[in-house]
Amino acid sequence: MGQFISSHLGELAALVTAVCWTFTSLSFESAGKKVGSMSVNLIRLLMAIVLLGTLQYIRFGYFFPAHATSYQWFWLSVSGLVGFVIGDMLLFQAFVVVGARISMLVMSLSPPLAAFFGWLLLGEQLELSHIVGMIVTITGISLVILGRPGKGKRLEVKYPVSGILLAFGGATGQGLGLVLSKLGMGEYDPASATMIRVIAGTVGFAVLFVFTGHWPKVIKALSYGAAMARISIGAFFGPFLGVSFSLLAVKYTTTGVASTIMAIVPVLIIPPAILIFKERVTLKELAGAVLAVLGVVLLFSF
Repeated sequence: MGQFISSHLGELAALVTAVCWTFTSLSFESAGKKVGSMSVNLIRLLMAIVLLGTLQYIRFGYFFPAHATSYQWFWLSVSGLVGFVIGDMLLFQAFVVVGARISMLVMSLSPPLAAFFGWLLLGEQLELSHIVGMIVTITGISLVILGRPGKGKRLEVKYPVSGILLAFGGATGQGLGLVLSKLGMGEYDPASATMIRVIAGTVGFAVLFVFTGHWPKVIKALSYGAAMARISIGAFFGPFLGVSFSLLAVKYTTTGVASTIMAIVPVLIIPPAILIFKERVTLKELAGAVLAVLGVVLLFSF
């Protein structure tokens, strides 16, 4: 068992990441509908700093990251801005507009996008199977979000187009952010690397809120007990556990393999969406989610 874990550490870390992101997406969807996605973004990052800092203090004796090079600080910070500020800002708003289940389905485009950015920035191999897998994934997503065209219409989208585009922006941010993380992390500790990304994301949101005047809404959000409880759960499973395990995954396996395993969230999220949020999921939507994940598997199975 120990040998199996050590030889498949990256793959197992990616699986844990997928489970964590299932919990965090549902938590943040609920909280975002109560206090707004922008407030949720900043509050969960502040919580993540406390959690990650405590972990580092227990492990290394210091709260904030140490011993990182300027190269690592730069690329991990850029990754944090791309992944947290841009990608997650779009994704969290998509949670509010179309819900976590549909948003995470569109997010299954993140692996092929990560493969493309990995090829572009890291020189990782990009083959015909990647293109085939992407086509299958898009087909699965289309099966869910597209309905039968009405009279006089060529195309009917079952969900708000704005929400779909927001989720696609989130997928792009996550794919690029993951590759930038691998570029900057090297042999650095994944939890400390996550802390640098979270710090950069927090600073990015803090500056953005100064210009948008969003700080009063953040302060008001702190008084909503139910929303804060959900944000706490999401912060624990998202920026703390989820992102740390995702960096552990890309450290011990390729970006593509890690992204493939992480992309099973659209299937994992269906049972809690039905049981907790009482969503009605049709067989067509279930088939589309499975097909989307199958496309991601095809990306890296040849």
